Amino acid sequence: MRWGTYFAVTAAVISIGLALGITLPLVSLRLEGWGYGVFSIGVMAAVPAFSSLLGANLTGRLAAWATTPQLMRASLLMGALSVAGLALLPHYAVWLVLRLLTGIALTVVFILGESWINQLAVEHLRGRLVALYGTGYALSQLSGPLLLGVLGTEGDSGFWFSGVLLVVGACLLLGRGGAPQQEAHGASARQLLHFCRGLPAIAWAVVLFAAFEAMMLTLLPIYALRQGFGQDGALAMVSTVVVGNALLQLPLGWMADRVPRQALFRGCGVALLLASLAIPPLLHTPAIWPALVIFGASAGGLFTLSLILIGERYRDDQLVRANAHVAQLWGIGCLLGPLSTGAASQWISGHALPLLLAGGAAVFIVLAWRRGGVMGDTPGPVQTADRATTGSCEEGGGP
Repeated sequence: MRWGTYFAVTAAVISIGLALGITLPLVSLRLEGWGYGVFSIGVMAAVPAFSSLLGANLTGRLAAWATTPQLMRASLLMGALSVAGLALLPHYAVWLVLRLLTGIALTVVFILGESWINQLAVEHLRGRLVALYGTGYALSQLSGPLLLGVLGTEGDSGFWFSGVLLVVGACLLLGRGGAPQQEAHGASARQLLHFCRGLPAIAWAVVLFAAFEAMMLTLLPIYALRQGFGQDGALAMVSTVVVGNALLQLPLGWMADRVPRQALFRGCGVALLLASLAIPPLLHTPAIWPALVIFGASAGGLFTLSLILIGERYRDDQLVRANAHVAQLWGIGCLLGPLSTGAASQWISGHALPLLLAGGAAVFIVLAWRRGGVMGDTPGPVQTADRATTGSCEEGGGP
């Protein structure tokens, strides 16, 4: 196994988590200071959803022009330029465009980076290696709000620092090999539908975690402010959720290499449901902090296990295609989460954020307990729709 490449690719993707952990709450707090409402902030938070859908389609098409390492480096540099633009052009409409460009670039990096990591991982270590990546990414997001507290929210230091991080991430990929081989293709809605039919619980878990992550970095600070917390308290709540995500990943990865992964998957869904329902009554008590830890840990566990289950069944081009579908689902979650929560928070209930996540967790539990809901009814690898001779997805068996 190429350990140097594994850590370089992981560090490159982690640079995105740190940059987003700084810029997403900074953008939300800046818009709040400019007098924009929760719905407008939710619209800004939802822009990366559209860029995820565009980026997922572009990734396969760009394979005809460049290799995986070249695409990742170019995308990280494009992301750095877009983040720098947030500091140079402080206008709401311009920020919408810049967030779109940033999201497209970073979606390409996520698809290729996670495919590269899963391609490198040996099977008996897959759970731990994917979980180590998840832990690093979660810790980078934790460090983001903490660094933002040091850099301050009044100036543009957070934007500039994030841009530099993305440039460093691009440099780490120079001379690295072992990337998955990919063919030029698009990620169509029809192929996505077949993927969801074959892996319904995994598909919904990705949507749910994408909505969760988008809301944690954009709307959770606003939720906390409007429930009576100060700015420092709001950022501390975000950090606590991310700590919970980071704490569970390595133990979960270790367990995923030793016990049935479907049972862990379902357990994370139950924990997320209970933690989400507990947040409103515990909000102004000391018990809110452990509840937020469980909240973040269970949500992060859903996504980590999704990547592990996908990685054990795909290689090379099929792995890239599967991760392109994950990016499409991610975009759907990023779109639905902030928009629905922003609207519901402003016009229905101040506790819409945890309650909507509880509803999403309940849907996951129903899907995960259905026969074949996690990985299908028949053993063997699941194929993407355009690779199957019948044009439909073969349903794969569980671990």
